[in-house]
Amino acid sequence: MSQLVLFDVDGTLLLTHDDVYVEANRLALTAVYGSAPDGSDVPGDTATAHTRRALAAAGFGGAEIDAGLRRWCETFSAHYVQLLATADTSGWETAPGARESIARLDRRALLTGNPPAVAHARMERLGLADLFPPDQGAFGCERDQRSELFALARERAGDWPADRTVAVGDTPIDISSAHQAGCRCVAVTTGAYERHQLAAADVVIADLTQLEEALDALAR
Repeated sequence: MSQLVLFDVDGTLLLTHDDVYVEANRLALTAVYGSAPDGSDVPGDTATAHTRRALAAAGFGGAEIDAGLRRWCETFSAHYVQLLATADTSGWETAPGARESIARLDRRALLTGNPPAVAHARMERLGLADLFPPDQGAFGCERDQRSELFALARERAGDWPADRTVAVGDTPIDISSAHQAGCRCVAVTTGAYERHQLAAADVVIADLTQLEEALDALAR
């Protein structure tokens, strides 16, 4: 049974903290909102959800946040691509088995809280860009809630059925959002969470070298 497999980025494909992301976000928040408040990061959340939460905690009103959010997304993406062009990412770690496991899949795309330009720029640096068609998947800045990204990704895949769609991620939000969308989830322990914290996933694996076996089990 063919499956549409949707990959998270942070902690799933990219295993290294990205200082470029932090700086680009700081510059964009300052440009659009006049300050760059630090919010409590929720791993797996979308960039827009995180930004809303950080700004609200700093006292910004909902209307003010809404008015600048689209411009923030555009500004953040532009700063990120510009900064990454000259950044040293030689220390970035790609998930074990990522290229081999992804290349074997018939249908794959990104589903990430990153804005589109950020996600694709990261894939270029990781050497995985050729595996992810640019017109597929779903991204932060396209929807606030991660669970809402699944319908968008399935629509772009030709209205692919939810029960044959599998998310691959490393956080509890990856799992809960997939299930809320009627999809399944393979969780990897390459991020910040241990196996018992990801037990709600349909399958939990150590890393992407075990992905093919996990997908085969879900297809039975």
